[in-house]
Amino acid sequence: MKNVMIPEELFGKIIKYHLLDQEQEADDIRKGLEKKLDAMVNREAYSKFKTAPTEEEREKFRQEYLDRKGMQESFRW
Repeated sequence: MKNVMIPEELFGKIIKYHLLDQEQEADDIRKGLEKKLDAMVNREAYSKFKTAPTEEEREKFRQEYLDRKGMQESFRW
């Protein structure tokens, strides 16, 4: 099982939400976790691109990574 690191501020908000029942933290927690999940998925796509065994797979994962990052077709090489 892998560990996931989150910012201390987000951790504090999660604690407040669960232990102190501060419901106003819910939106910030949701946004922070979504941001972290996006970063994890982007990193996984980049790793697949860099470690793909064949040139064809490498290009496929490169395109997937660029799509996730929102890179326009005209800026790609």
